[in-house]
Amino acid sequence: MRATARLTGLFYLALAVAGALGYLTVRPMLFAAGDPAGTLANLTTQPGLARAGIALELFLVLAQSLCAVWFYRLFRPVDPFAAACIAAFGLINGIAVLGSAAALGTAYQIAADPFDGAAGAVQLLYLLGDNLWTAGSIFFGLWLIPMGVCVLRAGGMPRALGWLLIAGGPLYVASAFTPYLLPGTPLVDDLLAIPASIGEIWMVLYLLILGPRGIRTPTPTPAPALT
Repeated sequence: MRATARLTGLFYLALAVAGALGYLTVRPMLFAAGDPAGTLANLTTQPGLARAGIALELFLVLAQSLCAVWFYRLFRPVDPFAAACIAAFGLINGIAVLGSAAALGTAYQIAADPFDGAAGAVQLLYLLGDNLWTAGSIFFGLWLIPMGVCVLRAGGMPRALGWLLIAGGPLYVASAFTPYLLPGTPLVDDLLAIPASIGEIWMVLYLLILGPRGIRTPTPTPAPALT
């Protein structure tokens, strides 16, 4: 149990680090919004950075997949259905990011051997990758809800953490719709992600520092005797 909890926390931490470095750091350095020629030039002049961005997204998919499976292993004794939902939603989100990594890989190959219209093709692929991340955030938000349920049912884990995850999940799901329903409002997206982000950091620290403490199978309530 201790090893399972710590490994789950490590995989979750790896997932967060890969996302912060790849999507939030490397991608903005390469993608020039509204400037296809600029994006192509960035890929051409910084091929190492472009390869690093692809590798980080692939590593994120690996970390997400392992994290989803280990969450199932960790919480299956607590609530098998909720644990299975965590795994399913996490794996689907990983598939979305996998599509983004494939798009970035194709863009890199085009930049390495450009043709007429290469700038437009590269820009399109980066936009596709970005929208795959946005669409996949539905499932990243959804996996927080059963995660919160498992925290509450575990009994000894902080109940505030469970409720924070349950509340943050739908807000994170909503952030997938705002770019299309409320375009040009990045502040709204950031605000919607705050509860989920706090809950995730708390969960990672809890698993890494406290391990399996508080994670136990709930004791079923005996049925009342019939008289």
